[in-house]
Amino acid sequence: MLDALLPALDVARMWLGFAALALGSLAIITGALGLLRLSDVYQRMHGAGIVDTGGAGLILFGLLMISPEWQVSVRLALIGGLLIMTSPTATHAIARSASVSKVKPQVVDATADDEAAS
Repeated sequence: MLDALLPALDVARMWLGFAALALGSLAIITGALGLLRLSDVYQRMHGAGIVDTGGAGLILFGLLMISPEWQVSVRLALIGGLLIMTSPTATHAIARSASVSKVKPQVVDATADDEAAS
């Protein structure tokens, strides 16, 4: 009975892996567009730090789902752990460097945009 269920589980795991890869790729592309569109270092750092970390995590999860051997899975899990520890640290270092350098955040006046649209 269990032997008949294993091929279906393998197919489901493969589809889950491909879906995670697609969503992760979409998140990475969104983060890259955010880097181009956002105006100052703080906004760019926020967009890249959060979206790209999540996108890379989804890509690693997708690769983990479709990995054929347990050694590859262990390596992917270690890379994911390293990513989870280093990406927020790098984002914090960028924010601290900008703050120490006296870079001011750009303030956007939302009421001016509303009045211009009217």
